Amino acid sequence: MYLNKVLLYGNLTRDPEVRALPSGGQVVTFGLATNRSFKGKDGAQQEQTEFHNIVAFGRLAEVMGQYLKKGRPVYVEGRLQTRSWEADGQKKYRTEIVVDNFQFGADGGARGGSGAGGASRAAGPSEGEAPAGGGEEIQYPTEDINPEDIPF
Repeated sequence: MYLNKVLLYGNLTRDPEVRALPSGGQVVTFGLATNRSFKGKDGAQQEQTEFHNIVAFGRLAEVMGQYLKKGRPVYVEGRLQTRSWEADGQKKYRTEIVVDNFQFGADGGARGGSGAGGASRAAGPSEGEAPAGGGEEIQYPTEDINPEDIPF
């Protein structure tokens, strides 16, 4: 089995650019920056930034183009894809992340932090939010789980 999966959380480096495909669908492209902090050889704290090319199609493209803006945080799940083409007699390459799911970041987009309805998989209500449906809050048991009670 092979796996091609990318999980990124970062900030948009530019506003999403939405274009129409010949088939009538939509495609959106934008840049995403992620940061990594580490201690260098001298022991000083350093930060490294990576820039990623992001592309999404269909309903995801519409929603991302409508609600995402430069500087906003976003979580994307997708796969790596490398395209190649000829330009001026030279072969050019571009590696990008093709989005399967996304969620708005902490201060971006729709209240509730999830993407386009069924287009992204939200893990449930964020901390401090009421559960969907306006019902009462879920009551979890206060007793501890005994490992000996687990049947496997």
